[in-house]
Amino acid sequence: MAARFYRRLKRACAGALLWAGLMAPPASATDVSYSILSFDQLEGWETDDHAAALRAFLNTCGDMKDVDWRNICAYAKSDPDPRQFFELLFRPVLIEDGNEAMFTGYFEPELDGDLYPSDRYRYPVYAMPPEAKANNPWLTRRDILDTDVMKGRGLEIAYVDDPVELFFLQIQGSGRIRLPDGNYLRVGYRGANGHPYRSIGVELVRRGVYDPHQVSAEVIKNWVRRNPDDGRELLYHNPSYVFFREVNQVPADQGPLGAMNRSVTTLRTVAVDPKFVPLGAPVWIEKEGKEPMHRLMIAQDTGSAIKGAQRADVFFGTGDKAGRAAGKLRDPGRMMVLMPIQRAYALLPEPLL
Repeated sequence: MAARFYRRLKRACAGALLWAGLMAPPASATDVSYSILSFDQLEGWETDDHAAALRAFLNTCGDMKDVDWRNICAYAKSDPDPRQFFELLFRPVLIEDGNEAMFTGYFEPELDGDLYPSDRYRYPVYAMPPEAKANNPWLTRRDILDTDVMKGRGLEIAYVDDPVELFFLQIQGSGRIRLPDGNYLRVGYRGANGHPYRSIGVELVRRGVYDPHQVSAEVIKNWVRRNPDDGRELLYHNPSYVFFREVNQVPADQGPLGAMNRSVTTLRTVAVDPKFVPLGAPVWIEKEGKEPMHRLMIAQDTGSAIKGAQRADVFFGTGDKAGRAAGKLRDPGRMMVLMPIQRAYALLPEPLL
């Protein structure tokens, strides 16, 4: 059955190559290279939980539109052997753009808040104003927070009790707000003001406050709280400002919505740069560092700071424990995209005659 399916898929892919656009590098991207590897070149491949990766793949593959991806998704739903499924239909592709690989982590924060302002809950979580949609870039973080431009317009989704946690909620792009009655309000990324993201951790290192290996999310939060005036100015160093939307269709026991508008999966979802990696594609990561990670994940999310062919952000889950684990991650390694076979070989340069 698998062999017949593959022959049908190969014929479908051959036609799809003519119109789908694929992932062919633009003419100006001369610094991007593609190398096809074998599965036995992936360190730790044989010992991974391929069934867990297949479940994560099934969560979003139905939203992939091209013919070859649709056919692969249909076969994935037929209960194939998980490892054979990936080895039969994909080839690992190493995509390099001249920049070093970098893995970081992200998570879904939980904040304490309320639907109404009070002495405790006085920092608003804003929806996106129409002028921010129409103008790119719009006002900076300082302009948004230090003026009355957002006030009296009904743009407040909720109010939280900690401006530092709100800042990091914007970095993560989604989160849950724990309400006084014990219920949760989940918010997701709606858009941004169009200004580039600037790391306040990097800025603290530049100022000589910390060495690079000392910086983590918790270290930054504690520094800002110990230095309220300088901390406020430090947050303004990042001019990017994220707006949110209420996400009420996702149960509290499932992960937040990623860029594909589906729940992401703890330690199986990775955020990537869609310029290089198609959303929904399986991705094999080989993260180095103190705690190596060799794992098959699915590219189901993006992030404003995730730029480059070898840049990835691993989803660690919800809450403080996940946040501490994600905040420690900043390691090198390499990442391979599992591409349908025809797509993989289409990425290679034409041989010289």
